[in-house]
Amino acid sequence: MKLLNSTMNTRISLTKGIWCCLLIAATMVSACSKDFIDKSDPNASSVNDAIQSEADVVNHVNGIYEALRDNDILSENSGLYTDERSDDGGRDDNQSNAGEPFQFNDFSILPSNSYLKRHWLGLYQSITRANFVLDRMEDIPFTDEGQKAQLRAQTKFLRALFYYHLVRKWGDVPLVTVPLTTQEEIQASTYRENQAVVYEQIIADLSDAVSSPLPEQQTGGNLGRVSKAAANALLGEVYLTMAKTLDNDDRQSHLEQARTYLTAAYNMRSFNRLADIPYTDVFDVDRQANCPEIIFSVVYIQGDQNFSSRIAANSQAAGETINSRRPGSGVGMRASLDLVNDYEEDDLRKDFTVKFANAPSVGDWFVTKYRDTSEAAGDNGFGGNNWVLMRYADVILQLAEIHAELGNDGEAITYLNMVRERAERPTYQEMQSLSTYTSKYPTLKLAILHERRSELAFEHKRLFDLLRFFTIEELTAFFRSKQQSEYGRASLNNFSGKDRYFPIPLDEYRLDPERMYQNPGY
Repeated sequence: MKLLNSTMNTRISLTKGIWCCLLIAATMVSACSKDFIDKSDPNASSVNDAIQSEADVVNHVNGIYEALRDNDILSENSGLYTDERSDDGGRDDNQSNAGEPFQFNDFSILPSNSYLKRHWLGLYQSITRANFVLDRMEDIPFTDEGQKAQLRAQTKFLRALFYYHLVRKWGDVPLVTVPLTTQEEIQASTYRENQAVVYEQIIADLSDAVSSPLPEQQTGGNLGRVSKAAANALLGEVYLTMAKTLDNDDRQSHLEQARTYLTAAYNMRSFNRLADIPYTDVFDVDRQANCPEIIFSVVYIQGDQNFSSRIAANSQAAGETINSRRPGSGVGMRASLDLVNDYEEDDLRKDFTVKFANAPSVGDWFVTKYRDTSEAAGDNGFGGNNWVLMRYADVILQLAEIHAELGNDGEAITYLNMVRERAERPTYQEMQSLSTYTSKYPTLKLAILHERRSELAFEHKRLFDLLRFFTIEELTAFFRSKQQSEYGRASLNNFSGKDRYFPIPLDEYRLDPERMYQNPGY
């Protein structure tokens, strides 16, 4: 699929990473919904001529959405940078692709890791697209200024989302919010900004999106675009992350802000009780488009070679048929025994999420959460699974987390029980009489973390949950207390303080070892 114009196709010949801001994404195919996927190839315009009309702005905003499909950025198959960095899953194969993917789950990642470099580069390329659009669109007249304001808000949301991933994974990172057009401008911007400043920019972008004329929910042909509910939910999550991961005196106010925005997002829901929405509807290819729990997702086209989802086929293990008509040829998407054993007995989410593959070449658990065995998807596995980035069960559990942090245990338990009720689990109060539960989750906070793991497994949430709930010292002890036999070949003992952040990719560090300083331990 051709995404970038001939200028971008030079692929940042000067150097890598932040230097990509010299080159601008011109006209790109759109992303996310049938109604705004343009399969034509408009790649030809120069940077200066790329945005000349309202239609050009729309095309370029769609091009930013396209980044959400990229496996090196935030797509359905980008779990290498999240789930495989946690205790939920990760590959046992330490030989394929020079062993580089194995380094993530083994906590032995090197600054020279090429997958890490592509992730960094992909996020900054996406930010470059957003900066270019925001700069150029202001001079373009629109027949409907409200539409222009919505496109601006969507672009700012996406830029904030990309920076949110960067700052959580690397800490201090370069912060660029305008197009860079000369080598001197690029050089001046090649330094790591304090993460508190990066968070300020994320909050500014999301605050603009929250106050914009975006609709509360997106439906129909706009499914897959940013909504006001999504902007409120992400802003609330950002404040929650800041409250629990930054060393500052604003913890209490950040928690209050998190509660405010997440409550606003929750109040924008179009359903009454979460229990009224079957858990499987969130992932059912025939029901996702109308599932009211989903707040923001990447929309795929079932049966289309270029725009279909591959997660069902890719996660299926050899000898299995539950996910896709395309036969699995390997171990699929591996689930750790540590996760499997953490599910409560008779939890319906376990049976839907994981399965044991009996094939001699596998003999391990694999992920079954994403399925499409339809005739339309066919033997090639061109599935219709939308990739859900945000949903209301996550918002509800974040509200439980916030209230627990604020000391409002009653409110926290109310939110926690909303999710447990939908999963047909006993209430938290009832579980207090079971020593098997209270011994594993002796505090309300640990019970919420457990519920998030059961509810959101393999939705790229677990790594960030662990970093919110534990200090790095606590997290090191948490990993090392686990059974190595339930984790796999990767070594739990490798986890240490250095694993709070990824290493700065080696090429980025070499640009300016003083201003692009390496993270501790690498």
